[in-house]
Amino acid sequence: MGGAATVLVVRNSAQAGPGRWGRWLAEAGVEVEVVRADAGEAVPSRLSHQALMVLGGGYLPDDDERAPWLAGTRDLMRQALADGVPVFGICLGGQMLAQVAGGKVAGEHGEPEFGSTVLTMRPEAARDPLFQGLPEHPTALENHVDAVVRLPAGAHWLAGSERCPYQAFRVGQAAWGVQFHPEAGPDRIPEWSEERLRRYGMDRAELYRVATERDPAAAQVWRSVALRFAARVKGGRSPV
Repeated sequence: MGGAATVLVVRNSAQAGPGRWGRWLAEAGVEVEVVRADAGEAVPSRLSHQALMVLGGGYLPDDDERAPWLAGTRDLMRQALADGVPVFGICLGGQMLAQVAGGKVAGEHGEPEFGSTVLTMRPEAARDPLFQGLPEHPTALENHVDAVVRLPAGAHWLAGSERCPYQAFRVGQAAWGVQFHPEAGPDRIPEWSEERLRRYGMDRAELYRVATERDPAAAQVWRSVALRFAARVKGGRSPV
């Protein structure tokens, strides 16, 4: 690795991956090491990397019976929080951060969100190291039916959407959770289950069309967040 800063990425689904965040982090000099936990690769018992990312997947954060690696991933999340190691949790990963830090997650809660979704930045975002200065209403891909229903005590609530209040938040100084998928572009949508989308009254082709139209602006926003996260990773641990 040559001493480069590295992020441990826990993959929870074969359809998931660091996506363009991997490219953007590399652009900023941060390397990505992916553990394909869903494919049986072992999640380490100790976090020796400079940051932790936990990706999405079709599970609740404590769905250990179907996804036994989640217990070890929660342990890594706790270690990162205790040691001030930067964390970025996406979808399931964001829900896991909320739960581990004392919040609450509910399965099939509220209205599901699919495709490009308009977010609304909250006032606290203006003081956040990653979210400050973003457009008031950026868009991002969503693909979820579960949701955070209570943030951890003391969490900084950064963004919401019409259907899902807790779209982005920060725990402490260096742990961020998001419900949306800043790492994913429209190319992911054709891989989504058409049958599942129809069940919720969604048309996959239309979701793809809208996301493709909005993607140039969205990619610019989430690239800036990825680069800011990389700078935090390279800057070392934060005070706990």
